Amino acid sequence: MLERSARLARAPDRGRSPAAVAAAGLAALAVAMGVGRFAFTPLLPMMQEDAGLSVAAGGWLAAANYAGYLAGALAAIGLRLRPATAIRAALVVIGLATLWMGFEHRFAAWVALRALAGVASAWVLVFVSAWCLQRLAALRAPALGGVAFAGVGAGIAATGALCLALMHSGASAAHAWIALGALALAVTAAIWPVLGDDAPSGETAPREHGWRWDAESVRLVLCYGAFGFGYIIPATFLPAMAKAVVADPLVFGWSWPLFGAAAAASTVAAAVLPRIVGNRRLWILGHLVMAVGVALPVVAPGIAGILCAALLVGGTFMVITMAGMQEARHVAGARARPLMAAMTAAFAVGQIAGPVGVSFSAGADGGFAAALLAASLVLAASAYALSSPRRQGAPQ
Repeated sequence: MLERSARLARAPDRGRSPAAVAAAGLAALAVAMGVGRFAFTPLLPMMQEDAGLSVAAGGWLAAANYAGYLAGALAAIGLRLRPATAIRAALVVIGLATLWMGFEHRFAAWVALRALAGVASAWVLVFVSAWCLQRLAALRAPALGGVAFAGVGAGIAATGALCLALMHSGASAAHAWIALGALALAVTAAIWPVLGDDAPSGETAPREHGWRWDAESVRLVLCYGAFGFGYIIPATFLPAMAKAVVADPLVFGWSWPLFGAAAAASTVAAAVLPRIVGNRRLWILGHLVMAVGVALPVVAPGIAGILCAALLVGGTFMVITMAGMQEARHVAGARARPLMAAMTAAFAVGQIAGPVGVSFSAGADGGFAAALLAASLVLAASAYALSSPRRQGAPQ
């Protein structure tokens, strides 16, 4: 019976259908980003209430997750694991590390667990991006890439909504961590069979290492790193900013679900717009709109400015992610995974710099204004850098 079930799970009509590939990618990215990466964002206000966690301590916990993300991305550059193996292992680690957060009360253990979840999240993003885009291209359904990448926003929105419901019911942060960990493991079990079907196109991991660095690849990596620095402060501290303005969790708690809903909805546009304006122009436009959103809490302080920032930053977060990954595939072709991993590593470096900067500035005056304005300027500058013509001779 078990052998027959395994054969059915690997059957072409399930594992090889475009819908199954896109759905598995959506679910995996929802776990990786919604739980492994960003569960801490809506949980920070709850941890502030339950454990007296300061903004500065929250910054260090966020930085630990992003440091793990950097380590995971760097490892993925040269990693020769089968995509299915890497994705499955990483999803299990995310679920267990999140679950364990609910049973731990030591700050050092929290730091280690969030770093471990960060490593696994980077693996999922890199390997799922390469796996999904390659599989969907081979199956002549590249437009379904938007469905897969909608998982990031869907995961963020679902996590935020669950935390909002738990806050409303009076649950503790520990209960929220346990619930999210259990949910992550359940989703992993549901998509496990589909992830066992690797690309049918004959591409193997060693062939991906034929890609070589050039000036265009360096520019993509640096600008994607600027994206990481630019968005991370609102992506980490939006609920905390909202809580500082409005104490009612039924008001400030909506900032993160709104961010996630905007991210999920924007992937529909992101799947269509590249054919109209191109990946590069879409990436530039995303940086400019995000720069406005990042600066809004400073320019228009108050809950309205923060909620508008959630819409603008959330609405461009996945557009830039998709455009950047597609541009990497355009530059490096079928050997794009190492470039995607390098871009993800640069993204992680930017993310580490953001929360660490907030930790230092919060220690001085408890505010976010200087870090937000710096992030907005970096986004605008990187948009200008991307607007330069492509280098001739870049691999297609």
